[in-house]
Amino acid sequence: MTEHRSHDGYAAYGEYGAYLDGYAGILAGVCATGRRLRREELEGLRERGERAAEAGIGLRALVRAHLAAAREVRGGLPRGIDPDLLLGAVEQAVDAFAEGHERAQKLAVRQEEAARREFVDDLLYGRSDLGRLAQRAERFGLLLSHAHAVAVARAPEPFGDGYPVSRSVESSLLARFPTRRILLTTKDGRLICVAPADEPEVLAHFAKQTYATADGSLVAIGRPHPGAGGVVHSYEEALGALDLADRIGLDGPVLYAADLLVYPVLGRDRQAMADLVGTVLGPLATARGGARPLLDTLHAYFDAGCVTTEAARRLALSVRAVTYRLDRIHRLTGSDPGDPTQRYTLQTAAIGARLLGWPDEEL
Repeated sequence: MTEHRSHDGYAAYGEYGAYLDGYAGILAGVCATGRRLRREELEGLRERGERAAEAGIGLRALVRAHLAAAREVRGGLPRGIDPDLLLGAVEQAVDAFAEGHERAQKLAVRQEEAARREFVDDLLYGRSDLGRLAQRAERFGLLLSHAHAVAVARAPEPFGDGYPVSRSVESSLLARFPTRRILLTTKDGRLICVAPADEPEVLAHFAKQTYATADGSLVAIGRPHPGAGGVVHSYEEALGALDLADRIGLDGPVLYAADLLVYPVLGRDRQAMADLVGTVLGPLATARGGARPLLDTLHAYFDAGCVTTEAARRLALSVRAVTYRLDRIHRLTGSDPGDPTQRYTLQTAAIGARLLGWPDEEL
């Protein structure tokens, strides 16, 4: 069986014929001499496997074509040829072909991952031309002409692409919203979800699944903003909310940047805030035990909606002890926490103390 005759026979395999060129001749040569496949033959098979993968042809179909061609070769072998020689040659040939196919597939995956990572970096940091970024975004499922919102999740254990928690959240999102344009990725150990602004249920589900899957997780959701620059803006708001949670001890599991806008405003003029904290709350430092117990009482009182019994529960104190502390704060600062006209100044100063880290840090 000559090579040019075997090539003519591959027309029956349609689109696969080009990847079987020379294959029958190799099998016939091995069966005739008992030799193993030569290095150049193996490399040629690997190269054809790579080309097939690049053309988008699946490996299963190609293996079936190789086996079908091998059956034709077997039918034309002279009597007395050991069939194990043919089987051994087929095994070597298909293994080399599959190796090349898998090699091309892995390279394509690495290239796709690199392109996706580059796109995510450019998207979240706004480092690319917006027009070109919008074109690239469509490839990854986003239409940047629309408004988007970004949710950022963090947990004690960092998130990473392909990690079980990340895969679980992604699978849940795809199952629940199979037709939505959603981007799920990781960055700096955080899990990030970008979703259309008019579909808030996507980010709500993302937050719920992340909290259920990753112990100790906290999710922050930025406000919706239009355009490619809007994604960056929403992402930065979500990061700011997480940073704020660290500095002032905000509880989760979900924080909305829209609910925290007062904090950046209050912290914008640090010197003015420091003056307010020092003037209003500074006298608490003269109390026995320092300012911390009384300041914690203020925080619990305001967080409880100015309900003394709830503040006592949060502090694990008696209502009488909390009432005594509130009275002590009144006498030291001159402002009554229970008086609506004086409460705002105390509460603003208490927020400022959280932002500035007082009394643990100097003003």
